[in-house]
Amino acid sequence: MKSAAISAILALSLAACADESSRKVMETSDKAPEQPAAKIEKTDEEWRKELTPEQYEILRQAGTERANGQVYHEFKKQGAGTYYCAGCDAELFSSNEKFDSGCGWPSFYDPSKAKNVKTSVDYHLGYPRTEVRCAICDGHLGHVFTGEGFDTPTDKRYCINGTVLKFVPAGEPKPDKTPEEAPEKPEPEKPESE
Repeated sequence: MKSAAISAILALSLAACADESSRKVMETSDKAPEQPAAKIEKTDEEWRKELTPEQYEILRQAGTERANGQVYHEFKKQGAGTYYCAGCDAELFSSNEKFDSGCGWPSFYDPSKAKNVKTSVDYHLGYPRTEVRCAICDGHLGHVFTGEGFDTPTDKRYCINGTVLKFVPAGEPKPDKTPEEAPEKPEPEKPESE
């Protein structure tokens, strides 16, 4: 009987490992995406088509990836760069604000583009927590915690699901401006008629 139980536990453990290894890792790109010019709104069907199942579960259903998973270990090895929303390409965080909190999820002490990040209170666990969402596509990113005593410039830990981030290493071209911020091209001068 013990051997059957041990075999069942081993089979479940192997299945969990296989499932974890088949999951999508954090996207990495060699080019910074163009920044969205306005808020992004899509139907549930459109989100399901564009996102991986894991990204959909986190961004659209406020899910959470497993702590200390493959994405977290990949995040810890990444050097300088910028992190964008996997749902809409909005710039969210950079390696300048990244730190190792030891919590098992990517951590930042501040967003790199504050206007692209919003917070609200959620009660999913029965008590209030400050949820972090993308201000452009309203996707769930994680939570922010304060007062934990980390040696960072702010007293905050943005605990973010790495599955919903796209990483672009430093040195890759960044769009200078969003389309709405781009200066208008001057019209060519018309020759005066005689």
